[in-house]
Amino acid sequence: MINIHLVPHSHDDLGWLKTVDQYYYGNKHNIQHAGVQYIFDTVVAELSKDSRRRFIQVETGFFAKWWADQSEIKKKLVRTLVNEGRLEFTGGAWSMNDEAAVNYQSVIDQFAVGLKFLNDNFGVCGRPRVGWQIDAFGHSREQASMFAQMAFDGQFFARMDQNDKNKRVDNLGLEMVWDASETLEEMDFFTGMLYNHYSAPPGFCFDSLCQDDPIIDGKSYDNNVKSRVDDFLNYASNLAGYYRSNHIMVPMGDDFQYENAYMNYKNMDKLIKYVNERQASGSKYNIFYSTAGCYLNSLHKSLQSFPNKTQDFLPHSHEAKSFWTGFFTSRPTQKRFERDGNHILQVAKQLSVLANLSGEEQNKDLDYLRQIMAVMQHHDAITGTEKQEVSNDYDRLLYDAILGGANTARDALRVLTNQPNGEFQSCLKLNISECAFTKENADDFMVTLYNPLAHTSSQYVRVPVKEENYQVTDENGRVVASELVPVPWEVLALEFRNNDTQHELVFKASVNKIATYFIKKIDKTTETDNTMPTQTEQSEEELNVNLIKLVIDNKTGHLKTVEMNGVSEDIEQTFGMYKTARSCHYIFRQDADLELVEDAFDFTVYEGESVKEVHQHVNEWISQVIRIYEDVNRVEFEWLVGPVPIDDELGKEIVTIFKSGISSGGVFYTDSNGREMMKREKDKREDFSPDLSEQPVSGNYYPVTSRMALQDSSKRMVLLNDRSQGGASLEDGRLEMMLHRRHIFADGSGAAEAINEQQFGKGLIARGKLFLYLNAVEDGATASERVAEKEIHLPFWKFFSKSSNIQSDVTKTLSDFNDLPQSVHLLTLEPYSKDEILLRLENFLDQTEGKVVSFSIRQIFDDLGGLEIRETTLDGNLPLSDMKRLKFHHDGSGPSHSVPEYFTSLHKPLAADKSQDASEFSVSLKPMQIRTFIIKKE
Repeated sequence: MINIHLVPHSHDDLGWLKTVDQYYYGNKHNIQHAGVQYIFDTVVAELSKDSRRRFIQVETGFFAKWWADQSEIKKKLVRTLVNEGRLEFTGGAWSMNDEAAVNYQSVIDQFAVGLKFLNDNFGVCGRPRVGWQIDAFGHSREQASMFAQMAFDGQFFARMDQNDKNKRVDNLGLEMVWDASETLEEMDFFTGMLYNHYSAPPGFCFDSLCQDDPIIDGKSYDNNVKSRVDDFLNYASNLAGYYRSNHIMVPMGDDFQYENAYMNYKNMDKLIKYVNERQASGSKYNIFYSTAGCYLNSLHKSLQSFPNKTQDFLPHSHEAKSFWTGFFTSRPTQKRFERDGNHILQVAKQLSVLANLSGEEQNKDLDYLRQIMAVMQHHDAITGTEKQEVSNDYDRLLYDAILGGANTARDALRVLTNQPNGEFQSCLKLNISECAFTKENADDFMVTLYNPLAHTSSQYVRVPVKEENYQVTDENGRVVASELVPVPWEVLALEFRNNDTQHELVFKASVNKIATYFIKKIDKTTETDNTMPTQTEQSEEELNVNLIKLVIDNKTGHLKTVEMNGVSEDIEQTFGMYKTARSCHYIFRQDADLELVEDAFDFTVYEGESVKEVHQHVNEWISQVIRIYEDVNRVEFEWLVGPVPIDDELGKEIVTIFKSGISSGGVFYTDSNGREMMKREKDKREDFSPDLSEQPVSGNYYPVTSRMALQDSSKRMVLLNDRSQGGASLEDGRLEMMLHRRHIFADGSGAAEAINEQQFGKGLIARGKLFLYLNAVEDGATASERVAEKEIHLPFWKFFSKSSNIQSDVTKTLSDFNDLPQSVHLLTLEPYSKDEILLRLENFLDQTEGKVVSFSIRQIFDDLGGLEIRETTLDGNLPLSDMKRLKFHHDGSGPSHSVPEYFTSLHKPLAADKSQDASEFSVSLKPMQIRTFIIKKE
């Protein structure tokens, strides 16, 4: 028989054309008819009528909102439906996250939030086993790796480059086994592509949003049972020809469907009845209600083998002229704001544990920040593909959530430091060198730094101040070297910026976990300001710190040469734009060749003792600071772009280009969600030939969430960034990064408006940072890039207080993570439940950079007040000892047994209590391995 798995589902975006709340409550039907609360109401009612019916629920964020309003009787009914497999949670994260623009830390967090809600309310039967990434705009290998580490059995998606899909249809390759990591073992992960998007078969949408005919039986003149069954079986026959096993999956649903579940199930009941009646006359089709999990289980039992996949599915394209590479950069300020949200989330979570916070308001604020950050991972949030009104609402949600997280962090610092009355204010405008607190308390204040990394870190701190003389001292009263640097005049000229602070005080801080520095205005008459601008008549300007030398061409104002790590290379940086009439939120369509900014840049050099800066004025709407510090092995480029001009009625893609003499041979590398690096070859894909005839530039763009690199046999050039952006290498030795976008084309992809962001009545201005790294090509040399990646992603968080608040009590002794090996990252430290802590540790080096590291976590366990510790899967919700993941086989490596096989943990899961010997607390981490523990506290 051909077994047809009918899978009812609804795809419910947490914001897109309407806000999260508008979608949930069902208002603004003039924009889009959608009311998610009614979907749950009617689906539950219909499932309870017939035990054969099924439904898969994906987005936990919406479900949790509905669940909170239900009576105990209704909750009991839903639990029964879940326990009997009639309602199956699939995916199960808070939102269906994007896979191009996200960082792995935020993806893990948002899965942990959704899966913990399901675990707390439904136990083991509520645990999703299948990923359902049906609407992401391309797919990353790291996402598949995370699914595998969370003990998922497989995943399904519905978007794939059209050329890739066509080839797979011809070769029975729509389902595959993805080798989801070059470094980790046993990361084979089943992945299936749906044939007809995620919609019902053409003509068989029975939802109230559709116009298709119902199934009409009985003695009606319009009886259409025969024709409808014929049509359906014809579709099923074709579908069966594209897949390898005798099981096929037919999704029944689409965006926001099932508001009237009665209509859907009544017609699906009839479809099942009349299709199966044909078996009596020899039909080989057997149709039934099913779920993604049941379908995958059936495939597993079939012992079928599948083609192998090793790279990723980026970039996405649905036609030759439409590469979905614009959203890698769309809404650049929101992409940065999301990173700020993750930053304060990690700080607040860690501080909550260290201070043992347990207040109701603190827990509420932390949960809210977790949930809003989870919403921000949604494939219409972090991507920037939503309507402007929805984008504004995301900003509102995230801003409120960040304030709550900052309050939680403040409460913790009052417990942990000798400043019980400290203000510990967070300044959210430091990206434009503004902080109301330092302005109002400029004569005498303190900055408390929190380091979310495992190891003591030394970083330069910049604090907005007035032009006065200041002395910086540490907690022991020692004077710390500092200097004043002027804020670029282009930043001061921002109309909405308060200009009382026109300088930044720069000093170097070394922080284990918490350190406080005191900043006081002093009288100083003898010494002169050492950061005065320098002028020169020479043809070149040289800037030197102990690790780096830069050469600036005096005639053009451009960067000319970089020397670091014993390597010297001519590297020229400039800016450019692609003018386009047809780019949109999603798609970058190049209509003309790149236009470079050819004019010379006006520039000024500021030479301090520890920091050297080149302030470049590129044109009326682009400026930049190039910055190098003593003892810091990277060059910082802080760019300011906007308002992007559109008076010629053309949209613009604004890029920066770094051009070197490195012979990269058409190959470059981009990170996959901040983890492993992916090899990219110009004009090539792993499994098919892309159609680049109309879009040779945009078809070579890839997502860059933390770094991109190119190299030859001797030199390597790397760019690290502070948010998701699109990047490319279109010529040997050249890296190109897209910084900003502004368009006037109202896209045909749903939003029906141009991505033309306004702020303060003008086009959006964006500011951000890139970091350049030049090194020799040697084994393990890229390990230092990963250290930089962590510092850029999670630098010190600054808290400001009045110095008068200090008291003489000793600061509380904190857990120390410095004993962890240098390659181990403190990925997560957070309150898990009332008496439990979640700890995630990661070996952040890959197989080419690092080795297995072993260490004991007994001291950390004791410092955190541990009673017992157990190891879980990546998400924290399944004991690792219970992991049993379906094993599927590549073509050519067929099953070794006649029974289905499974993956279990490769190591003995750690489980111990405080009475046991320290040797029981030993942890080994292979390269790229993440291990997750739950510590039960006293």
